[in-house]
Amino acid sequence: MALRSLVTPGTLTRGAKSVGLGLRGLHTFTLPDLPYDYGALEPAISGEIMQLHHKKHHQTYITNYNKALEQLDEAITEGDASTVVKLQSAIKFNGGGHVNHSIFWKNLAPANEGGGEPPKGSLGWAIDNHFGSLEALIQKMNAEGAALQGSGWVWLGLDKDFKKLVVKTTANQDPLVTKGPSLVPLLGIDVWEHAYYLQYKNVRPDYMKNIWKVMNWKYASEVYDKENP
Repeated sequence: MALRSLVTPGTLTRGAKSVGLGLRGLHTFTLPDLPYDYGALEPAISGEIMQLHHKKHHQTYITNYNKALEQLDEAITEGDASTVVKLQSAIKFNGGGHVNHSIFWKNLAPANEGGGEPPKGSLGWAIDNHFGSLEALIQKMNAEGAALQGSGWVWLGLDKDFKKLVVKTTANQDPLVTKGPSLVPLLGIDVWEHAYYLQYKNVRPDYMKNIWKVMNWKYASEVYDKENP
């Protein structure tokens, strides 16, 4: 599955770089800047984790995606169908890693810049309507994130077809859209160990509890209002 089928329009505009590939509409990518300093989310998430997560892990997904995309272009040019098929898993995994992390950084904000402040307006009302309360939603996402075996993500999404909020988990680096083409991610929590192990060791529930202190509900609300006018 190619990356273009995993993202919604505008998801990856920032950081895209056009290259001389024969593939129409596909680009290589560069690492996007964070909208805050690495240490700005402390004590919820340490600066050391943020730096490694952003500069090492996210960069690796981008590097491997770009490499796979160039190999795909060459394989298509040469008519090498077996290599085209073989490369799909690398494109999905690494492209998904870039998609997910690009959303994740925007889902977070320092406490002195609104991080942790509860959602207001239409999203706040929708959360109360679908889950009963913000506390109930947080409890549900924490439980599903803690129970997820191996690595993956837990998401709050908007189902545009049914105009309702949903909580979903995805394995590895699968974006939310792999759970359904009408699903739009509002916020996602990375539950790979690299997102928390240096600080929280193997106690994922503590990480899940504290990340809400720096959750950027303003960004989630903006996406919700745009996708659900």
